[in-house]
Amino acid sequence: MTVRTRFAPSPTGFIHLGNIRSALYPWAFARSQGGTFILRIEDTDLERSSQAAVDVILEGMAWLGLDHDEGPYYQMQRMDRYKQVLREMQDKGLVYPCYMSVADLDALRERQMANKEKPRYDGTWRPEPGKQLPPVPEGVQPVLRFRNPSNGIVAWDDKVKGRIEISNEELDDLVIARPDGTPTYNFCVVVDDIDMGITHVIRGDDHVNNTPRQINMFRALGQEPPVFAHLPTVLNERGEKMSKRNGAKPVTQFRDEGFLADAVVNYLARLGWSHGDDEIFSREQFLQWFDLDHLGRSAAQFDEAKLRWVNAQHLKAMPDADLAPLVLPRLQARGIAADERLPRICGLLKDRCDTTIALADWVARFYVPVQASDEERAKHLTDGVRPAISMLAKMLETVAWEKGAISESLKEVLRATGLKMPQLAMPVRVLVLGTAQTPSLDAVLEAMPRDVVLQRLSAA
Repeated sequence: MTVRTRFAPSPTGFIHLGNIRSALYPWAFARSQGGTFILRIEDTDLERSSQAAVDVILEGMAWLGLDHDEGPYYQMQRMDRYKQVLREMQDKGLVYPCYMSVADLDALRERQMANKEKPRYDGTWRPEPGKQLPPVPEGVQPVLRFRNPSNGIVAWDDKVKGRIEISNEELDDLVIARPDGTPTYNFCVVVDDIDMGITHVIRGDDHVNNTPRQINMFRALGQEPPVFAHLPTVLNERGEKMSKRNGAKPVTQFRDEGFLADAVVNYLARLGWSHGDDEIFSREQFLQWFDLDHLGRSAAQFDEAKLRWVNAQHLKAMPDADLAPLVLPRLQARGIAADERLPRICGLLKDRCDTTIALADWVARFYVPVQASDEERAKHLTDGVRPAISMLAKMLETVAWEKGAISESLKEVLRATGLKMPQLAMPVRVLVLGTAQTPSLDAVLEAMPRDVVLQRLSAA
């Protein structure tokens, strides 16, 4: 069997990290099994769906490298197919028209709740042998209801939750077409999954209640249902369900804030799945290790501090030549023209940064004038150290411009003045980069043009 998975978001709000995890796992499973990953946009909620939300879905997936093999399919473009299946189901007696008004349905539910019964449609319009149906009201367009089995159980072995069994007596006859003939969500999902040959449905556990109804529809249409894996909810940092209403950011905002796609994939993968105690891993390792047997059963909680730590580890591990092109646009947005030194400068600074924006902040110091705070200048640029800075500047005018020679010049000034390295290095850093804390001073100076270093030292 060829594995076929899908991600089927509804474009009714900007997709956040909790949503995109429901794309990551089916994508990873398809890739790990040599299968096919399908993108399907469930856009039948015309009032709430928007093209802007679709764009964020597509942009977010492209940024994270969650490439799809088929699609995107749009449900609104498949209406003719849904209506064809509805006609076939009517011909087979699998659905029936229901003329119960919304007001009557509400009254029925109120009576049931008053009697402490579960609110559910009571089958008034369900045809049964020997049953007399009410007279059809004039001028009323019916909904179509699916004839759910009236006895027995519907069961499945969920890859996350284990065995789940529901009595069919608990399920009422679901509306699968509205009065205007447009199909409803649960019906469209089943037709899509059949037509697209979906073998594994990996989605959030907010869909668990839909699953028994969908399984019954699969079987009514002569198909065995796919394997289901219902993922626990992702919570925000306050322990609430992650949602736009609760302050969740669109996925693309993490891109804009300087996070690396591979780091976000790494972090997201651990929000509900594990491979032993491994915290940091590459995309290739993730795809090699991923399976459905190690999905977690409990809700995972988002922690931005942990995401930043994971991002910092990936920044440190990234080759300088690969990191520089990610920092370059950040510099260009500030009007800074970088040069061939950029990869080397990124390599010097990446260990102290957690995003590419933080890295660009540091790198910019090598390309634009800097000004240390008055506090830093007063603390480090004392009358006692100024002669040593002048001596160093004089030596740097003629020394070979490479790390070893620069290091030797620093040591020679220390020998001549009796200063300790921090007493000389910190004021030089303040003058050259505007801060007393930098990587190794000889490497910093080597990465800057000689004339810039001399000009900045002259401000002592």
